[in-house]
Amino acid sequence: MHPKKTIITALMLLVAVFMVSTSAFAAMPTDPIGGKPPVGSKVSVKDLDYQVKYQRAFEAVVWSVPAVAIYGFTRGAMGIGADNNTILAFSKPATPYAELLTANNVTPYMFSQTDLRKGPVVVEVPAATDKASFYGQIVDHWQLAIAGVGPSGIDKGKGGKILLTPPGYKGEVPAGYMHVQSPTYRVNFVFRSIKGPTATTADAAAYSKTVKMYYLDNPAPTRFIDPSDMRLSTLPYYDERWFDDVHAIFSVENAKPQDKVMMGMLASLGIEKGKPFNPDEKTKKAMRQAAIDAYHYMHERVLHSTDKTRIWWEDRHWSNGLFADKNHEFSYVYDNLVDIDNRSDRYSISTLFPPKVGPQPATQYLFALADKDGNELQAGKTYSFTMPANAPIKQFWSLLVNDLDTWAFIYTPEGRIGLSSANDMKTMQKNKDGSITLYFGPKAPKGQESNWIPTAGKKPFPVLRVYGGTEKFWDKSWKMPDVELVK
Repeated sequence: MHPKKTIITALMLLVAVFMVSTSAFAAMPTDPIGGKPPVGSKVSVKDLDYQVKYQRAFEAVVWSVPAVAIYGFTRGAMGIGADNNTILAFSKPATPYAELLTANNVTPYMFSQTDLRKGPVVVEVPAATDKASFYGQIVDHWQLAIAGVGPSGIDKGKGGKILLTPPGYKGEVPAGYMHVQSPTYRVNFVFRSIKGPTATTADAAAYSKTVKMYYLDNPAPTRFIDPSDMRLSTLPYYDERWFDDVHAIFSVENAKPQDKVMMGMLASLGIEKGKPFNPDEKTKKAMRQAAIDAYHYMHERVLHSTDKTRIWWEDRHWSNGLFADKNHEFSYVYDNLVDIDNRSDRYSISTLFPPKVGPQPATQYLFALADKDGNELQAGKTYSFTMPANAPIKQFWSLLVNDLDTWAFIYTPEGRIGLSSANDMKTMQKNKDGSITLYFGPKAPKGQESNWIPTAGKKPFPVLRVYGGTEKFWDKSWKMPDVELVK
């Protein structure tokens, strides 16, 4: 080939290669898929460190509700001079001084707490008598029942010695003890002394003081405190103090596998087992706001639940106050998840539940979450509720009105927190048809003082307790009217 043609051909090939290379380069992506936020997006907050602390603190509040609520009993008991194994035995039913979540005022309570790091603990319970018997639960630090007492409990009403041992206990269990190995070191119990048909409240209170509680290797006499007229503060603190309680709990207890991710989040807030808790001002601020926001979040969930199964009658506004998880238990732990939101619904308003709820429990609780028109109950308003005559209830009913903001009893000069067919039937006025209309609000309607529950201007949260409902109650063929606005 002529040299000149060879040069031209080579030049043409180089041009072709260059054009192909340029075309391929032009088609090459400028960025990988993913790996960074969308073009033009910006961070939503200036201080991401604060935002992370807030988010983790918010979730920690919702997650830790059961543990913090029961730790409040320990904190409250220690605040009035109790120690481990000290029993708080009420000499009369609870008043507003017992600052508890949706408590009752029918039978005397008794509380206690212990720390099994110091060794096994014995709880001696008496046999049921014609004067009184016990109903109640021993719970772990997650508020899950590990044993019941009384006729429906571990002792079957016969009484005996219950031996509580700590996690991993390998020691010998003496003969004659009912052994209960606790999954946690801290243990609480709450019993109610149920008086017999012919017994008095004094009889029930005296029965409470026959319980004994002591360390197995140090059977010291049991100390009792009567907190009936003392301010017993057990309610959670919805501010940065919530996390002082969280630290007090989880610096002691072992973490369950299901909770280890949350334990990592707590570590980022400075809460770790075996370490002091000294949050800086930024962390305190984040924790405070998170606790406040979590409070409102949980309140809204309870008052406006999307779970329609909690509604007792479809055309009324009474809600099932004894709602449980999908397994009819109170752990909210399933094979694939821990349902912390519904768990917080349960434990942010009430405490201490049995291991399982049957289809017809001995006591049923109904919450009035709205009036007959579907409106949320308001502070400063007066409402009425009429219990029909011949209600299908074998034992008795009671209506308690709590403070909607705290779920606890309302402090009033009158000291009346509820009315019941067991204690107040002789003094309450009846309607011509035998029904009874109750009123609750800041002032008694004229001439209705005996049927009135004072609210001191607080948002009312009425709780109706039914003791011994019959089949018509449980199949819901019988219905109660809604709460009505009077003025």
